[in-house]
Amino acid sequence: MIRYFKELLLVLYLLKSYDYYLDRLEALGIGLPMLLYGGMFVVLTIALFMTAYIRQTLVRHLFALALFGSAIFFDVYTHVTASYLTYSSFVSLVYSGGFIQEAAYQYRDAIIGAMVSGLLLLLGIGLKPRRRLPLPGPLLVAAPVLGVLLLSVVLFVRAGEGARGLPIMYTPLAYLNLFTYEALHNTVGPREPVSLARIDRPVGYDIVLIIDESISGNYLDINTPFGVHSNLKEAHPGVDIFNYGYAASIANCSADTNVTLRYGGTRGDYMRINTTLPSIWQYAKKAGLRTVYIDAQRTGGNLQNLMSNAEKQDIDEFVQFDQTSVRERDMAAAAKLIDLLNDGIPELVVINKVGAHFPVHDKYPDAFMAYRPTLPRGQFVEVADSGKRDGFNGQPDDWVLYRNAYKNTVLWNVGEFFSRVFTQADLRNALLIYTSDHGQDLHERGNPGLNTHCGSDPVEEEGLVPLVVISGSDLKTMDWQAQLPANKDRSSHYNIFPTLLQLMGYDLAGIEAVYGKPLSVSTADDFTFNYRFNARLGAVPAWKYIDLKSIVTPGPVVPSVAVGE
Repeated sequence: MIRYFKELLLVLYLLKSYDYYLDRLEALGIGLPMLLYGGMFVVLTIALFMTAYIRQTLVRHLFALALFGSAIFFDVYTHVTASYLTYSSFVSLVYSGGFIQEAAYQYRDAIIGAMVSGLLLLLGIGLKPRRRLPLPGPLLVAAPVLGVLLLSVVLFVRAGEGARGLPIMYTPLAYLNLFTYEALHNTVGPREPVSLARIDRPVGYDIVLIIDESISGNYLDINTPFGVHSNLKEAHPGVDIFNYGYAASIANCSADTNVTLRYGGTRGDYMRINTTLPSIWQYAKKAGLRTVYIDAQRTGGNLQNLMSNAEKQDIDEFVQFDQTSVRERDMAAAAKLIDLLNDGIPELVVINKVGAHFPVHDKYPDAFMAYRPTLPRGQFVEVADSGKRDGFNGQPDDWVLYRNAYKNTVLWNVGEFFSRVFTQADLRNALLIYTSDHGQDLHERGNPGLNTHCGSDPVEEEGLVPLVVISGSDLKTMDWQAQLPANKDRSSHYNIFPTLLQLMGYDLAGIEAVYGKPLSVSTADDFTFNYRFNARLGAVPAWKYIDLKSIVTPGPVVPSVAVGE
């Protein structure tokens, strides 16, 4: 038995994913695809065992660590999201790599669990072999490299698909190969200057785009009878509020949505537009507006959501809140916005709020614990966003606690945010557009998993966001009411960029030709969101239609305490 200890460890590691293989076999059915899958599985498995017999200790250990790390990456993702790691998801994770330290802390239990089970793989490869295979040493060293390259070729030919059901330690490494290839070979043209015609008169008012974080449209009182109080439903002196109801997000991941909101990508042409056409900042500066970006999520000058230093150069004032606690950052953003609205200078202001991204345990003060019972508090006070929710295992009872904590967070970061803006800001000469980057899967349907968005098989609520326009009552911009009946519950994020350009005085016909329809016309929107935003290597985006008849909304829950009690 000791003689075959290494082999036994590898067999046990492979067998622990038996259900993963069986699911793939069931999906393929009997036929040629099953034979091709079986052949690929055998080749990769043989390559794995050949790796374990590499004679040079250092080389064998390096391969062991690489395959071990790759397997952990795959395991953690599937455990947390309850979904398969697609190439598109992998690319999104790479783009979010700047926040890996915080993510590692939040996911630590899942990571530890994957590392423990992964020890079978690490030791199975790394331990000194007790026997020698009658094969040349260079062939053994080449085996894992050829295995990864073979899978990479298959994925390249199949536009990122083809790794399902195969030994998991190869998949992230093959994805990394594809990503590196694309980075080296995919080039885009230079960023173009503003060329759209505009009316030759200055913009004499503030234009504000408020992008909330993880606020699902079906949890606000403006859209559903038992939604959380938002301060957007009732009238406020001196302002008109136009609720466009439910809207479809660009995507169900933050970076994908945010970069498109800043560059105006359309459903049919978002990759080219986002990489080569002017940013919203460039359009604003051409229109004579001062530009301000308020990032309540990050600190220390760190950029997010695919913002580059080149883009940042067109922002006159870049605001973060390094010395402010996470819980208070949306209030700090409100205070900054109030100052900007009161300064009498026409500006374009874009805000990324903290909102209600998980973990939601501690994103609200005790006085706003209106919904109970809720998640345990005190462990995530200074965590803006990431994955793990301590004391939360994704069971139905856990989701009840989570939804209550979520609603408390919305009550604070949406309701109180707008309460302060309405009572303290001069909104007579301002136009605000409010939305969120994506919706949330709060598992009202009883579906499994720990994730709330970015899923590769999303529920409709992941793309369901609010869309509200707030205007000074006497401000003459666009006839918001004219198309409101036609566009309510029928518009999307794709209508926001054209609307901003029209507010800046750019020609409507030119806007529509490049960026699509603003809210001033009948939007005739597809009402879909993109859950394969990083469609690469010839793959096409994947669109999820939102059928409002199937949306799950919160039931009647009477708050247990009055806010501020």
